[in-house]
Amino acid sequence: MDLFNEVLAAKKQLENVVAATPLTQNLNLSEEFKATILLKREDLQIVRSYKIRGAYNKISSLSDPEKATGIVCASAGNHAQGVAYSCNLLHIKGKIYMPKTTPKQKVKQVQLFGKSFVEIVLIGDTFDDAYASATADALENHKTFIHPFDDLKVIAGQGTVGLEILDHYKKPIDYVFVPIGGGGLASGLSEVFKHLSPDTKIIGVEPQGAPSMKNSIKEDKNTALKTIDKFVDGAAVKQVGDLTFEICRKNLDDIILVPEGKVCTTILRLYNEEAMVVEPAGALTIAALDFYKDKIKNKNVVCVVSGSNNDIERTAEIKERSLLYEGLMHYFMIQFPQRPGALKEFVNNILGPDDDITYFQFHKKNNREVGSVVVGLELKNKKDIMSIKWNMTANGFEFQYLNDNQDLFTQLIG
Repeated sequence: MDLFNEVLAAKKQLENVVAATPLTQNLNLSEEFKATILLKREDLQIVRSYKIRGAYNKISSLSDPEKATGIVCASAGNHAQGVAYSCNLLHIKGKIYMPKTTPKQKVKQVQLFGKSFVEIVLIGDTFDDAYASATADALENHKTFIHPFDDLKVIAGQGTVGLEILDHYKKPIDYVFVPIGGGGLASGLSEVFKHLSPDTKIIGVEPQGAPSMKNSIKEDKNTALKTIDKFVDGAAVKQVGDLTFEICRKNLDDIILVPEGKVCTTILRLYNEEAMVVEPAGALTIAALDFYKDKIKNKNVVCVVSGSNNDIERTAEIKERSLLYEGLMHYFMIQFPQRPGALKEFVNNILGPDDDITYFQFHKKNNREVGSVVVGLELKNKKDIMSIKWNMTANGFEFQYLNDNQDLFTQLIG
């Protein structure tokens, strides 16, 4: 397997197909981390993610009989859009399997990119259901299955991101932070740097709730996770590819796990301060900088911003997760006195002037005197939580702090 030469070939194949996305210095991040922080803006790619690179490189490499038979893929997001766009450009029939739970906006976007050349099949409740149906279709009808990451041509296409970074920036690059889902982008990019800039350290970034690559490297074998947090949907897979595992194990210098809440804080910050709209996976590498701030000081650092296909309906969840992570949102189960004036007493005696009740749900009445109420409080200063707990105890409000009880939190809040 000569992956590096495959990447060079992919670069030629992708000319006039994909955008050579900008590599720009971010002044705010550079000042904050006392380093030169460069963002590789794959969120500005044609289908708003790097996935078009691998999809087109793979599909365009098929033989004429394979193209005539058509292709199949399974995806709930960016890979589907890359495949659909490629099918339209190459005039190849494609069938794209997506879970029934896929947001309508994403389904519509895939159809928009693929036009009459793609058929979308909504099936099952999970990606695994869609994947099983897609692979069965490919096997039964002798169609080519376009894997989202574990394929040499796909990996090579993603690797062209690395070539562009080195083409655009002529100074030595000390660190590249690259997101990891299935590992296709990290594999292709790292192979380029190991050949052309071997002193550059390649740092993979995974969501804390889906550490499939880090766990596999630790176990020294490709290992499936039993459960994952699917919030960072563009980088949350239970198992990486066999091919990508071997490449990343060889090439990556480190893998950082970033809490989902930190990702949410980064998404909101990029929107508010930079007018950048990124998806959770697209924010991973920037969110990771905090965990490497001592090492990257005075260094040249590249963060790959992998995509911007964010669903606007997730905004409330993103804000909630960010506030929880930052220690500014707190939930309690409180035994509330069943008498007039109890709520007013709670507001006046427990809360500070900048604290806000954002959630108030009567749960159940235990007896005539008290009832269980779930209360959510948003704070301006995370240190205020100590005084709120003290005030409740001092004023006779019995409570259970839900932030520290994940099972009960999930049951009561969701």
